[in-house]
Amino acid sequence: MSARVLVTTAYLEPGGEVDRLLTDAGHEVVFARAADRKAGGQSLVEAIADADAVVAGTDKFTAEVISAATRLRVFGRCGVGFDNIDVAAATEAGVAVTYTPGVNRESVAELVLGQLVNGARLLPQNIAAVREGRWDQPSGTELAGSVLGIVGLGSIGKAVARVARALGMTVIAYDPYFDADFAGDHGVERGTLDAVLQAADFLTLHLFLDESTRNLIDGDRIAAMKPGAFIVNTARGGVLDEAALADAVRSGHLRGAALDVLETEPLAADSPLRGLDRVFVTAHIGAATHQARARSSLMAAGQVADFLAGNPRPGNLVNPDYLKGAR
Repeated sequence: MSARVLVTTAYLEPGGEVDRLLTDAGHEVVFARAADRKAGGQSLVEAIADADAVVAGTDKFTAEVISAATRLRVFGRCGVGFDNIDVAAATEAGVAVTYTPGVNRESVAELVLGQLVNGARLLPQNIAAVREGRWDQPSGTELAGSVLGIVGLGSIGKAVARVARALGMTVIAYDPYFDADFAGDHGVERGTLDAVLQAADFLTLHLFLDESTRNLIDGDRIAAMKPGAFIVNTARGGVLDEAALADAVRSGHLRGAALDVLETEPLAADSPLRGLDRVFVTAHIGAATHQARARSSLMAAGQVADFLAGNPRPGNLVNPDYLKGAR
């Protein structure tokens, strides 16, 4: 049966592979990305009203938005996180939610590597200085021999660990579901959260955001870190207390930080991170490679197509209890 599939993922284009995959399956595909809606003055509530399925990007699908979608049956989220979708509201409404884990592992790991080098050698500041006519040669630090702390040893954390070990770094990791076999095979030490924070010259975060991880790295934990440590966050804004981070960088306790995710995106005008030249903020680009985006969007669209073809439990289903929902 033909369905109306709404595509809100910003980087997907009409006529592309996702469009063809869904059209070939007999569905009507409608693109209503944020930029498109802004141009037409259409809200997300209006866009989703007559959709049977959504290939979703980073729009906030709140309970209010979901309640407006009286025909909606499935979300296919392009990405490894799905905190922009109110899963509880979707489940109550009988709407399945899928996501695409693992697709951006290498892309994010490579961004982390780049930011580790930036933190070790302060490349952005040096590039800016040369552009301004100065010829500064500050002493950096080598990654080889330094300690990398990893909080969250999942798919991406493991990819970062492999790269770090290849560079000669000592790696110590914390994860409540620690993979001892991987750690043994790759020379990764196991530590408690506090032990990892206290040992790390460089710290990288790779964990989901929920109420158990919100502000997990808070002022007290930052204060307990090594003086001169550097933090990289490519996980989720909200796991790191940004005000406490800004204070620690401003005081000189931390060498700096690189953040690809923020509690409020884009970076707010009144953010405490503004004006700090040792905090490198990027615009949530961890998965922004051609390869990762192709893998993610095709997986999400494939899951949506599978669901619409009659499979009530497509791959990477977040909320199997949706079957008990209202629709």
